[in-house]
Formats: sequence, C-alpha cells, structure tokens
Amino acid sequence: MKTGRDYKFWFCTGSQDLYGDECLRKVAEHSKIIVEELNKSGVLPFEVVWKPTLITNELIRKTFNDANADENCAGVIAWMHTFSPAKSWILGLKEYRKPLCHLHTQFNVEIPYDTIDMDFMNENQSAHGGREFGHMVTRMGIERKVIAGHWADKKVQERLASWMRTAVGIMESSHIRVCRVADNMRNVAVTEGDKVEAQMKFGWEIDAYPVNEIAEYVQDVSQGDIDVLVEEYYNKYDMILDGRDPEEFKKHVAVQAGIEIGFERFLEEKKYQAIVTHFGDLGSLEQLPGLAIQRLMEKGYGFGGEGDWKTAAMGIEAVYIDGDTTIRNLQNELRWNSMYFSK
Repeated sequence: MKTGRDYKFWFCTGSQDLYGDECLRKVAEHSKIIVEELNKSGVLPFEVVWKPTLITNELIRKTFNDANADENCAGVIAWMHTFSPAKSWILGLKEYRKPLCHLHTQFNVEIPYDTIDMDFMNENQSAHGGREFGHMVTRMGIERKVIAGHWADKKVQERLASWMRTAVGIMESSHIRVCRVADNMRNVAVTEGDKVEAQMKFGWEIDAYPVNEIAEYVQDVSQGDIDVLVEEYYNKYDMILDGRDPEEFKKHVAVQAGIEIGFERFLEEKKYQAIVTHFGDLGSLEQLPGLAIQRLMEKGYGFGGEGDWKTAAMGIEAVYIDGDTTIRNLQNELRWNSMYFSK
C-alpha cells in the first residue's frame, strides 16, 4: 500500500477517579505495559501509541479531537481498565471521525483467587467498564470493531492487526488523489462516473492532465538513470526475445524505463497515489506504458486503463487475506468497511 504518512494507533484507556490515585497509577502502568508488549509482538503492522488515562468528559473530548487533527493517527483503540461512566464519552465519541476499536480485554490472564480483595476488584473491572462503553457506543449508533480476548493472545493480536490494515485503508481512501493522463477512452461508458460524488462520498480527488505534460517528465530523464534501471530489469526479469534482435529489444525496454522514472517523478512531485492512462492518447510518449505501469503498481500505486479512475482509486485499497482468514471474519471486515463508507 502506497501511503504518504507514518500511521499510528492511539491506545486510550478509560477509568475514573473514584478509586484513588494509587488505582489510577496502576491503570496507567498496566496500559503502558500492554502497549509496549503489543509493539514488541511483531504481529501488528503499525505502532500503538500510549495516551494518558481518560477520566473526564473534557479530557476524553480533547483526546478524540486531537486524534481527528493528527494526520498520522489512523484510529483509536479503546480499553476500559476499570469502570468508566459512559456518559463521559458521549461528546468525544460524537465528534470523533476515525476508525474505532473496542478492545475488550483485561490486564491479568487469570483471576488471583487466593489473594483477591476489594482493591483488586475495583481496579480490574474491564467486564463492567467494557459493557458500559459498549452500551453507549451502540446506543449512539457508532460503527466500531469489537475484539474480545486477552491482549497477549496471538489470535487477538492478529485480529487487531487485521483491523489496523482496514483502518489505514479507510484513512488512505479519505485523501486518495488520482492523476488522469488524458481522458476516458472515447465512447466507453463503464469508465465514466461522477467524480464530484466520489469526492463527496469517499474523499477521492480526480485530476486530469494533458498527456504531454507528464511526457515532459519522461523526456527529462537522463540516459544514465535509464541505463541503471534497464540493468535492474535484466537482472530481475527473464527477457523473452522470441527471435527479436537483442539490442533492438533492449532499446524498447529502455523506453519503458524512462516512462517509469518520469511517471514516478511526476506522481511524487504532485502527490498522487494512483494514475490512469488511455492507449488512444499517448501524445509524445513512444510506447504504451506497460512494464512501467506494472512496476508502479508493484510499488503501491493504483492504476486503471482507458480512463478508469474508479479502478485506479480502488487499487490502493486492500483486503488482506492469509492462511488464517475465514469466510466469517472476511465478511465482517468488509461489512464494517462498507458501513463506515455508507455514512
């Protein structure tokens, strides 16, 4: 995934001041341990950042608005260590605009039956606090991911990692910029679409450029840079000549190298994450950008042919499927993503 930000996730712990300073000290200590261990696990694709314990309406509201304003914050993981009165969360949740995960866990793996006392029970009320928090978020109609289980369990961490990837996909989608080289293939309907609605709904910005404007970047690529990239091509790929003259074939490969370098410089300079081309409008380009485009896609850029800006934008989004993926959890991820966008 081609991202322009160093995404992180905020770990926000809910509590209250009813049980005294010593309890709040332990709450903060436990939260820091969880964050440290999650980051050391090697399972999560993004860093988790500890935030001070949330105990008042004002601090909760400020924290969620700070998360909204921080471009590198891709979402909030909320955990209720003790009981946390849910009315305190209303304003913060109401104003929060990013993905939310309710991690329903507890600090200890087991209950210490031999030593348990009232102090321990007051301090460790995740079941009570999580129920209160879940009630309020549900009543407010806020979509979120709920992950239940012990935070140190690898399966719980893997579910959290999956949610993180989905959340980053959502955040990236909110500011995707697509560069359209020329326009749609003439008289083709399927690549048309309402670009204004796409920007209103998803945040996608779709901009068109004359083909020769990007072709100038290709023409400015030095022969030395082209030679270096051609050598990389020949070291990485098997070249099937099919009877062609090797030197003549290499000249054609060099054209693709120049297009790749020129296109990438254009996209980086103007901060686009996806590109669309049209074979019927090449301007001064010597070839169709075939290998060049495949290489850009490998680097994380979205692409759509013949003016298809929708495919180019969606190419940046990703559903991660691995050996542990089940039909049920895949459906849940897609459903959560869909509901987020339907607002």
